[in-house]
Amino acid sequence: MAAHRARSLKLGSLALLLSVGLISAIVMSLTGPSASRAHAAVGAQTWSDEFDGAAGSKPDASKWTLETGGSGNGNNELEYYTNSTDNASLDGNGHLVITARQAGSSSGLSCWYGACKYTSARLNTAQSFTQAYGRFEARIKIPRGKGMWPAFWMLGNDIGSVGWPNNGEIDVMENVGSEPGTVHGTIHGPGYSGSGGLGAGYTLPGGAAFADDFHTFAVEWSPTAITWSVDGTAYETRTPADAGSNKWVFDHPFFVILNLAVGGGWPGDPDASTSFPQTMTVDYVRASAWNTDSATTKSGAIKGIGGMCADVAGASDADGTAVQLHTCTGAAAQQWTLGSDGTIRALGKCLDVNGGSTADGAVVQLYTCNGTGAQKWAYSSANDLVNTAADKCLDATGSSSADGTKLQIWSCSGGANQKWTIG
Repeated sequence: MAAHRARSLKLGSLALLLSVGLISAIVMSLTGPSASRAHAAVGAQTWSDEFDGAAGSKPDASKWTLETGGSGNGNNELEYYTNSTDNASLDGNGHLVITARQAGSSSGLSCWYGACKYTSARLNTAQSFTQAYGRFEARIKIPRGKGMWPAFWMLGNDIGSVGWPNNGEIDVMENVGSEPGTVHGTIHGPGYSGSGGLGAGYTLPGGAAFADDFHTFAVEWSPTAITWSVDGTAYETRTPADAGSNKWVFDHPFFVILNLAVGGGWPGDPDASTSFPQTMTVDYVRASAWNTDSATTKSGAIKGIGGMCADVAGASDADGTAVQLHTCTGAAAQQWTLGSDGTIRALGKCLDVNGGSTADGAVVQLYTCNGTGAQKWAYSSANDLVNTAADKCLDATGSSSADGTKLQIWSCSGGANQKWTIG
């Protein structure tokens, strides 16, 4: 693919945002690039924006943060990102419209190179939604013209602590205006970033241009592969083997970004043939989970000492809710699914060791699924439920069978307080 620079994030402006995240993790399986479609065990939708709202209104602030500034974003871009409805607004017909405009000499907006020539918009979900693994898709009609650079992409939510590219970047779709019929899908990580990113391009047949109509751009992402597709046709798959001796960093939650850049090292600057304003029109953005039903190994009540059930306290699905023993009632708070991905789920969230601790006595809780070792369990033939990261057993505190007894992990001893039946 054409050499290009990745869209680095302004760490200063988003460091606080990146410390806050709603993490939803799921696991899926993929076929290779030879398939006619990108197949995966895709399950329930976990997040979406259909952009319903009044014409001229701002994007939903509970879902999107509008970035501002004209730093060039490490790519010598020429735009200033604003939070104005002049640059990002709903059209009243179920679309988000991101508009790049010429700024004019009297705009007063300052860019890395001087007075900004263009304004546009960049939106992210760092504060509202992050997820590891799954299907991420958007239906978009891109702009046209030299120097235009629309993108639908994702960044690892740990960028504030590890920096780019160690956090990882997944470019679901990028287009440069000089290639009207081609989009690119790329990943960036340590040792394979910028012009060395791993990916490929997809070109529409018959000389068609992506700006002529809406197209659906997607990735299906599992712990073992990432597959890109356009309108359901898979065109590229990358796996950890492609990173060689470099670290594969696509193993943690990412957040979503939409933006329309103008100019920069890859697309080049607009010229006399480029008309303004230019628009990137987004019909929807959706994320879906791995289908737990298709990978279920066991499900039902988890019964322990004294015939008591593992129970989510108060039937609350809030992160950090204690998991305890309780008299069996058959309620949803006592219905668990053991997936082939190693998770144990109830109420749409995962059984989790608080803080990822491996110490004896670390309490277990309900928490948004995030793919970490704190949420990986194995059920042994001896009826032990073992947290594989800690190599310790699910344990009823103090060998008690009383209602409200907290569950924890503890070195496996074979005691009755560590034996569990499922179903």
